[in-house]
Amino acid sequence: MGFFDFMTEDIAIDLGTANTLIIHNDKVVIDSPSIVARDRISGKIIAVGKEANMMQGKTHENIKTIRPLKDGVIADFDASEKMINMFIKSIPALKKRMFTPALRMVVCIPSGITEVEMRAVKESCERVNGKEVYLIHEPMAAAIGIGIDIMQPKGNMIVDIGGGTTEIAVIALGGIVCDKSVKIAGDVFTNDIVYYMRTQHNLFVGESTAEKIKIQIGAAIEDLDGPPEDMSVQGRDLLTGKPKQVDVSYREIAKALDKSIQRIEDAVMETLSQTPPELAADIYNTGIYLAGGGSMLRGLDKRISQKTDLPVYIAEDPLRAVVRGTGMALKNIAKFKSILIK
Repeated sequence: MGFFDFMTEDIAIDLGTANTLIIHNDKVVIDSPSIVARDRISGKIIAVGKEANMMQGKTHENIKTIRPLKDGVIADFDASEKMINMFIKSIPALKKRMFTPALRMVVCIPSGITEVEMRAVKESCERVNGKEVYLIHEPMAAAIGIGIDIMQPKGNMIVDIGGGTTEIAVIALGGIVCDKSVKIAGDVFTNDIVYYMRTQHNLFVGESTAEKIKIQIGAAIEDLDGPPEDMSVQGRDLLTGKPKQVDVSYREIAKALDKSIQRIEDAVMETLSQTPPELAADIYNTGIYLAGGGSMLRGLDKRISQKTDLPVYIAEDPLRAVVRGTGMALKNIAKFKSILIK
């Protein structure tokens, strides 16, 4: 292999429902929304990532914005492949190359994924010149990214709240002992907010606006220590059809998200109830680790902590914990051979 090494590039990909992140040479080179804009007439992809995201909800009939991943798995095969391809081509170091190098990739996947869905991810990567493709489970990658030594005989609990799925896993000895994957995460929170605005304020808001509300004033509990200020939200009045504006407080959003967060809490409790006693003793001492964009919801750590009576820690830079872990697995493929799926 030695002679051809210079022709092979290593990249780690976190193919997320909401965002796709790519690490190359130990640096996050791509951090973009997983969205594609396609021209309906020619079928060509006009924009991906941030550009396509700005078009969302504002397109005319000839342009369609697609989110190729749903619930953490590939829903639109063709669009996802083109998206991965365009992201890889826009990696600064690979742009300068005359021809596309062969790629060695580590891609992370949800833990509740089926064989068929796994094959879809693998094939997508092979088509963009992936010569060696390894897959790693998201909670595993998150644990490595947080800095936990997963090879030790010690139990750790990870809750990774992404855009499409929430992955809950108890990890020990480099393996997942018990896990649960629920399809309640960032996207469901966004839909909850859209529904709440419709039913409580007669205001019709789009997905992008609901996403903004979630980021600016989203909360999981109604009594925060440093509450965010109320937010002015614009949309269409459902009664008169006119554009209008209402002020929304974080308490309302906490009410709107309550049911979904309850289901995540239930899933955490269920996973804890299936944990072997020795590992449960470890988790009592180490606590629960939160990763993923959803863990940035204000007060969520406090709420899960009250429910489980365990200390809850949020990973630093939770949005990138998974991709960081995927990058570390890529650097030490020999060490993590046992947890990578070839």
